[in-house]
Amino acid sequence: MTMQFRNLPDGALIDGAISDEAILALRRQIWPDGVVDAGEVDAILDLNEQVRAPGKAWIAFFVEAVTEFLMNTSHPRGYLSDAQADWLILRLDRDGRLDSPAKLELLVHLLERFDATPERMRTYILVQIERAVVFGSGPTRNPDATPVAGEITAEECALIRRVIFAPGSSGAARVTADEAEMLFRIKDATLDGSNAPEWTTLFVQGVANYLQGWQGLAMPTAEQESAHERFVASRSGGIGGFLGQMVRTSPNGLVSAVRGSGFGRRTPGRDFVAEQRADFAITPVEQHWLDAHVEADGRIDPLEAALIAFLEEDA
Repeated sequence: MTMQFRNLPDGALIDGAISDEAILALRRQIWPDGVVDAGEVDAILDLNEQVRAPGKAWIAFFVEAVTEFLMNTSHPRGYLSDAQADWLILRLDRDGRLDSPAKLELLVHLLERFDATPERMRTYILVQIERAVVFGSGPTRNPDATPVAGEITAEECALIRRVIFAPGSSGAARVTADEAEMLFRIKDATLDGSNAPEWTTLFVQGVANYLQGWQGLAMPTAEQESAHERFVASRSGGIGGFLGQMVRTSPNGLVSAVRGSGFGRRTPGRDFVAEQRADFAITPVEQHWLDAHVEADGRIDPLEAALIAFLEEDA
């Protein structure tokens, strides 16, 4: 047990699992002042390396504590910087891989919690999930089980959906070309696998979103947000108070306008359907992209057929 934390119960960490009593003790030590400082988050990251069998309680604590530290040290608040992302990945990475579901959940949660994150962090996350699907081992798989390659689980479908539609990703509710390419690669690698039922829906909706060019309202850049903060700070208290009240109380206020589309964000018990731009038209360039991918192996597989049917229905 790391020496950063005192007064933890005996047997706090046994066989790679940490007890609920130890997690409660950690919460009591860290949050009396309402702040997670640099020393504490460093110790938490060290401790996570010893928790080889993380349960839900540990993952929740780990994600909450590290996210709180990064949020409080971000500037502007809510914009994860390149330096923060590089530091975190360096602390989590093991030879290009993530070796813990807690680490993966943390990174995915940051995409959802922050207004903007560096593109390379999203790419890093998707590589981890794709490797697990293709090779059968990784942070989404049981390290003690026999690797099962070439099939995608419901958990992996949910993680991919959260990443490609996260507000802090490349754009809320917007699937990029790289992400669509990834979906096709996973489709090809899992055609003969025992895949989760959610996979067909995710593949069709994700690729259709890219082809149909759905564009959510873009978040301002960190530089634009900083300029806005300086502007508000330079005015009288009236304008800051008015804007703050508008954000807090108006369903059509600033935050609602930026974040309120909802598409691609998690809602319990609901699947999100790819939404349209003005006419649902696919451009010649997009059609060429689709044709090239469908014709690559000389046949139309069931998922490609489902995608084509979906696009034709909405055309």
